[in-house]
Amino acid sequence: MTTMRALQYREFGARPEVVEIDRPVPGAGEVLLQMTASGACHSDEFIMSTPADQYVFAPLPLTLGHEGAGVVAELGPGTTGVEVGDSVLVYGPWGCGVCHSCAQGSENNCVHGISAPGIHRPGTMAEYMIVDDVRHLVPLGELDPIPSVSLTDAALTPYHAIKPSLPALIPGTTALVIGVGGLGHVGVQLLKALTQATIIAVDINQASISHALELGADHAFASDGDAAERIRELTGARGADVVFDFVGAEPTAALAQSTVAIAGQIVMVGVSTGAVPVGYLTLPFDVSVRVVNWGTRAELIEVVELARRGAIEIAVEEFAMDAAPDAYERLHAGQIRGRAVVVPTR
Repeated sequence: MTTMRALQYREFGARPEVVEIDRPVPGAGEVLLQMTASGACHSDEFIMSTPADQYVFAPLPLTLGHEGAGVVAELGPGTTGVEVGDSVLVYGPWGCGVCHSCAQGSENNCVHGISAPGIHRPGTMAEYMIVDDVRHLVPLGELDPIPSVSLTDAALTPYHAIKPSLPALIPGTTALVIGVGGLGHVGVQLLKALTQATIIAVDINQASISHALELGADHAFASDGDAAERIRELTGARGADVVFDFVGAEPTAALAQSTVAIAGQIVMVGVSTGAVPVGYLTLPFDVSVRVVNWGTRAELIEVVELARRGAIEIAVEEFAMDAAPDAYERLHAGQIRGRAVVVPTR
């Protein structure tokens, strides 16, 4: 059996390791990809920090990574729709394919639950991976896979969060972006490209604050004890019409609650333990709260087109496969500007 390198989470409480494992063989209808890039995400850190008695993901050892780009290396029996040598992105939330949500391309909302690489099955942080169906592949064309790989989550998720709120973000309104990290820095770009709303960005990291201004935020400052008052001042005491929380922690959820405008929207994007209490006395009147998860296959195609047109660009730092554990250490420490991308061939 031919082997390959992969980054695996192997033991509860331990850090991930690069190991040698068997290279998979595609079955009927499946596709074997030779991976060209894989993105590291805070969701991976969430998985690795989950206590053993609360762990609901794939059994260990788990090959990490749910952002993937690759080249079609081999087709399983009966597989059609792609050719060996095609450069593709991997759509991450794999649904059943036949329920009402999946029939609309919304596999992220599959009524039977999703089975995602790097979360519920072997992931993208390997030299090769199996994709269960060609419908989970999106052509990459001439786009460079390394800066493009995180379109599959770091761009798709903010796009899915922002798109339904576009009717509320008319000229004269305000969008608040909480957290300008891997997803939030793309959120700022999407808001700039798709709306004429005033964009306020807040973060605890000065480098991220500066990055937000570079990307087109109208205002950016520290997410500290004075942040809510500054947001109120900038909006004439009205508050933000749409608040996008790309962190999802208790302090950021509290900031969203305290700064949303009457009839506004709060969109929870970040994967953490924060929550917004919804009740008659906890939020301004007519506020809606939405929790998002990834995005649809159609939206990924739209995101790729935005990247192709130069409307969005993901900031990435590259790591060789042997340095993948270091990528997660720096991600955990908040030292990554944008997204960490592992290149398995290096």
